[in-house]
Amino acid sequence: EVQLVESGGGLVQPGGSLRLSCAASGFTFSNYAMSWVRQAPGKGLEWVSGINSNGGTTRYADSVKGRFTISRDNAKNTLYLQMNSLKPEDTAVYYCAKYPHGGWTSIGEYEYWGQGTQVTVSS
Repeated sequence: EVQLVESGGGLVQPGGSLRLSCAASGFTFSNYAMSWVRQAPGKGLEWVSGINSNGGTTRYADSVKGRFTISRDNAKNTLYLQMNSLKPEDTAVYYCAKYPHGGWTSIGEYEYWGQGTQVTVSS
């Protein structure tokens, strides 16, 4: 079975940094594109970033571009999201998600996601 387990969330002050991790299992991780999505309180899911199967292509939502970096270590079956210069509006539950192919056409076509990890940005 596909399993995605996020970790690394917590409480951080505005301007601070966090690194999220997603441990993947139950599929050949290196064959699939991955993404991070988030859900702020009272809002719907927002796509944050995506990365293709070998890590050569990355994409970001305008709201996080220049501040967040998505990466992956295929040898460790792990996806990462480095978050810098955090803002209160980044407060959300962050989920990693698996696409059904090595790349993607639509950012919303992911098929699995994990339990999420809470990120709270507040003074």
